[in-house]
Amino acid sequence: MVITLLVLSTAKIYQKSNCFDLSLGALKMKYTMNIKLTPILDKITGSVILVGIIAACSLCCFPAFGQESEAPIEKSFKKTITKNYELGYLLNLPKDFSDKTKKRWPLILFLHGAGERGNDLQKVAVHGPPKLASQKSYLSPFIVISPQCPEGERWDPDILIHFVDYIAEEYPVDKKRIYLTGLSMGGYGTWALVSKYPQIFAAAAPICGGGNPINIKLSKPAAKKAIAQLPVWNFHGLKDTVVPPQRSDVMVQAMMEIGGNIRYTRYPEAHHDSWTATYSNADLYEWFLSHSK
Repeated sequence: MVITLLVLSTAKIYQKSNCFDLSLGALKMKYTMNIKLTPILDKITGSVILVGIIAACSLCCFPAFGQESEAPIEKSFKKTITKNYELGYLLNLPKDFSDKTKKRWPLILFLHGAGERGNDLQKVAVHGPPKLASQKSYLSPFIVISPQCPEGERWDPDILIHFVDYIAEEYPVDKKRIYLTGLSMGGYGTWALVSKYPQIFAAAAPICGGGNPINIKLSKPAAKKAIAQLPVWNFHGLKDTVVPPQRSDVMVQAMMEIGGNIRYTRYPEAHHDSWTATYSNADLYEWFLSHSK
């Protein structure tokens, strides 16, 4: 390949064999070339203007045109990362609970929304199962665990799965009947756990949330099978402008594409608060109890 180079700039050139140091103002490059230069003296400035033909130009900072670059070097990175994390949580125990028996109780893990983050646990009790647990008989068979997400953070599935493991060892939990639900930001947390740790839960109910469908579609075969087998009942209000229902739609569609066990309830007149109607419906808790691993 032959490249025509027309340098219309003040230039200084120092030749030693075929190696040139070319200075163009503040830009300096060193390269080797086969070059035929025609220097033209600018009679006004006394500077040299170069007009030349360059063949087989090889710059030190770029590969020559058509020249193959060196193969990449394979490397790896390995590091152990330790993270200290603390979660406060509310605990609601079944009406007939006793730690003096060998009985195991089903567990509901409830994930609140963004507005309940912080270090005031009473904020967690304003919605959903922790609010209703002491009032409604349909929640009486369950241990209800409601952690509080720290201020400024979101639900992290890797943290939550360690939390679930801790709760399952700390309390007499039936590990075959661990149920998952959450609203808004907690709906996102629910989908994140469904996508990453489906084998832990017997059923899940995300409400007015969403997620990344790629996490379902591109899962490894074993994980994708576990996701497909997990019963999921999704809820969303069609007038929701905080988290548009399309955020749920894409997750439900991803579940359908892998043959998932998915159920979808859309409330035509509901805005963002689709959780009040959902958590007040005894059918949800009967549906939970109808599933076991």
